[in-house]
Amino acid sequence: MQCVRPLWGLTAAAVCALLLLLLLHNHMLREGQLSAGSCEVVTLDRDSSQPRTTIARQTARCACRRGQIAGTTRAQPACVDVRIVRTRQWCDMSPCLDHEDCGLLFNNSGWTCTQPGGRVKTTTVS
Repeated sequence: MQCVRPLWGLTAAAVCALLLLLLLHNHMLREGQLSAGSCEVVTLDRDSSQPRTTIARQTARCACRRGQIAGTTRAQPACVDVRIVRTRQWCDMSPCLDHEDCGLLFNNSGWTCTQPGGRVKTTTVS
């Protein structure tokens, strides 16, 4: 019986240490590490100095899986198949919202998203 008490104490200490490690790991993931296959917007700048035109520049941070690269899906940063970027077939990554039509720019330097009312959003890749 006297040997069992220290054993229970060690077991309880080990369980507490494990819970503490789990909490620290979850806190580190929330503090700056992205889960695999996800992206987040880091900066977003808008310039409305031109009449009827808004220029938006966005920087995203992604943690893509093997075979993927940072891209855009439904107007949000996302990890997409690297083949899309290599072949510059931008509309294959579904960059526009569901109600918009995607079109490639004439030199494949980007794409346009056309809304039903005729408003066009143009995205170029630098």
